[in-house]
Amino acid sequence: MVEKTASTIELRLPSRLGYEKVAMNTAASVAKLMGFADERVEDLKTAVAEACINAMEHGNKLDENLSVGVVLSMDKDSLEVKVTDTGDGPQGTTAAPDIDKKMHGEEDARGMGMFLIQALVDEAEWVSAPSTGSYARMVIHLNRANA
Repeated sequence: MVEKTASTIELRLPSRLGYEKVAMNTAASVAKLMGFADERVEDLKTAVAEACINAMEHGNKLDENLSVGVVLSMDKDSLEVKVTDTGDGPQGTTAAPDIDKKMHGEEDARGMGMFLIQALVDEAEWVSAPSTGSYARMVIHLNRANA
C-alpha cells in the first residue's frame, strides 16, 4: 500500500478586510474534500477568517502593500493552516476575555480572536518572529481522537 504524502496550497492575500473570505472558502473546500463533517468545516472557516483578520489588522496594520500568507498543508489525518504576516506577533500573555463584561458593554467587544480560534480547532499556536514576520498555526484533525 502506498501512503499519500502531504499536499500544500499557498495563498497570498492583500491586507484588505474582505479578502479573509478567500482563505476561509479555500480552507472549507479543502476540508470538505478531505471528508470533514460540516460542523468541523464551519469551525475551521471561522478560525481561518479570524486568524486572517488578525494578521491584516494587527500584523500588517492594514497596509495593502503587505501580504498575508496562508498555507494549507493536508495529510491523511489532519489539515494544518498557517497564517503569516509581517508583524511581531502577540506580545506577552493575553488575559482571557470576560464574556459577561463584553455583553454588558463594560469591555470592548473585540479582543476574542485568539480565544475563539483555540476553541474551534484542535491545536493553535502563535509564533513571534520579529525579523521574518509572525504566524498563527492551526490544526484540525479528521478524527478528534487524534487531537
